[in-house]
Amino acid sequence: MSGPGKIQVITGEGKGKTTGALGLAWRAIGRGFTVFMVQFMKSPDSSGEHFAAKAFEGKMTIRPMGRKGFITRDGGKAADRDMAREALEEARSAMLSGTYDMIILDEVNYAIHFELIDLEDVLRLMDEKPENVELVLTGRYAHPKIVERADQVMEIKKIKHPFDEGVPAREGIEY
Repeated sequence: MSGPGKIQVITGEGKGKTTGALGLAWRAIGRGFTVFMVQFMKSPDSSGEHFAAKAFEGKMTIRPMGRKGFITRDGGKAADRDMAREALEEARSAMLSGTYDMIILDEVNYAIHFELIDLEDVLRLMDEKPENVELVLTGRYAHPKIVERADQVMEIKKIKHPFDEGVPAREGIEY
């Protein structure tokens, strides 16, 4: 990493938060860096990035640590909370291992919003970030304390989307 690593947040109602984080990852890989992405609330082999990452084996690791299906606003099940806590610990371990230059916590803001993990645990992880690691947090509903602690925050705003017209998620585009 050239210079000290920063903390970035990609949030908002629009599509493209994970895609934006993956763009950062591909750029980092192109410069010889290694990337670890833990995905809260996504199951293995459920998104196109899981298959694409295989081409970057040795440079990028993606660990989807959720179950199939969706968590609704009324919160998740105990198993969802267990998976989210395990994902956070896996991210912490990878971040402190010295193996990775970039750590991406994909959908971590959702996990906080749905109370699958504690805000304070994520803030503590942010404080523990080694100086040479870039940390990226994605997902809607970024908590104000997360935003305050970050070095860079980008909000993606939806103007128009095919979902609005009833078009279901398309393989290779939305997932």
